[in-house]
Amino acid sequence: MHVCLIVPGPLTTVSGGHTYDRRMADGLRALGHDVRVIELGGRLPDPDQAAIYAARTHWAALPADSVKLIDGLALPAFAGLPLHQVTALIHHPASLETGVQQETVQRLHATETEMFRDLPRLVVTSDQTADRVTREFGVVHERVSVVIPGIDALPRCQGSPGPTCQILSVGALIPRKGHDVLLRALSRLFDLDWELTIAGSADRDPVHANGLHALAEDLNVAHRVRFAGDVTDALWAGTDLFALTSYLEGYGVAVAEALRRGLPVAVTNVGTVPTLVGPEAGVVCAPGDVEQLSKALRRLIFDRSLRHDLAEVAWRSGQSLPSWNEQATRLADVLAG
Repeated sequence: MHVCLIVPGPLTTVSGGHTYDRRMADGLRALGHDVRVIELGGRLPDPDQAAIYAARTHWAALPADSVKLIDGLALPAFAGLPLHQVTALIHHPASLETGVQQETVQRLHATETEMFRDLPRLVVTSDQTADRVTREFGVVHERVSVVIPGIDALPRCQGSPGPTCQILSVGALIPRKGHDVLLRALSRLFDLDWELTIAGSADRDPVHANGLHALAEDLNVAHRVRFAGDVTDALWAGTDLFALTSYLEGYGVAVAEALRRGLPVAVTNVGTVPTLVGPEAGVVCAPGDVEQLSKALRRLIFDRSLRHDLAEVAWRSGQSLPSWNEQATRLADVLAG
C-alpha cells in the first residue's frame, strides 16, 4: 500500500495522539508499506485560513491511488472536500475537548457530525470512542474499526530511594488533562511526604500552563511541584505512583505505559482507562472530584506496602497489553479491507 498520513503540526509533537501516529507510520513501513507523512500547518482542530489552505493544497497533490489516512484533529480543515476515499483516525472527537469556548465546540461538533457520517471508514483507538461516534455522531457501526495503541517492552520502575512518595503525571498542560484537579487534591495532603512531577508540553495552551504554575503557588505547594516538560526514562524510573486526572481520554497511552512499567496508578473514570486499570492495580475516581481523589491519594501516599501490592498487579496487567507491531498489523488489515 501507499499510505498518505496527514497529521496536525509536527509529527514529533509530544502527545498520545502524535505518538500513535508516529508508531503506526513506523509499523506500516516495517511491514513493507510506503508511508508518506504530511504535517498540516495552521490552527487545528478549529481550522483557520492557513490550515484550510494547506489542506486543499495537499489534497490536490495526493496520488489518486494512495490510501488516505487523516488524523481527526486535522480532519476539520478538509471540510467540503470529496472524502469518499478517506479513512479518519479518531483519537477522540475534537468537539469533546475540555476548556474550549462553547461557540467553537458547537461549530466543531456540527462539522464532525457531517464529516463522520460521510466518511467510508473511521479508525478509533478504543471501544469507548467507537461507542461515542456511533451514539453521538450518527456513524454507522460497520464503518468503525477499533485499533488500540500498542506499547513497547519497558523496564520496570524501581521507585525512589527515599521516604518521599514521588508522583508522576504525564500529559500536555491543557484543561482536558485535569492537572488542576490533581494539584488541588494533593494540596489537602499537607501532612504527608510527597512530591509531584508534571511532564507535559506547555506549547498547546500557554495561558493554561501559566495558570497551573500560579495555582501551585496559590495552593502553597509550588515547592513540592516540578513542571518537567518532556517525560524521560529517568523520570519514570524514580517514580512511586502515577496519577492522571483527565476529563477525557481516547485511550490513555500514559496510563498504559505506567502499568507496563509496574506503577500503581490514580486515574479518572474516562474513556478506556477503567478497563485498563483493574481494582487491584490502582484507584479510579470520578473526573473533577477533588475530595474523592484526595482521599484515594492519601491512602496510596501513606501506605507504602499498599503501593507495593498494587505495583505487582499493575506490572502483570501491563505485560498483557499488545505491542505496536501487533497493532500496526491490525491497522494495515483495516486499511487494506
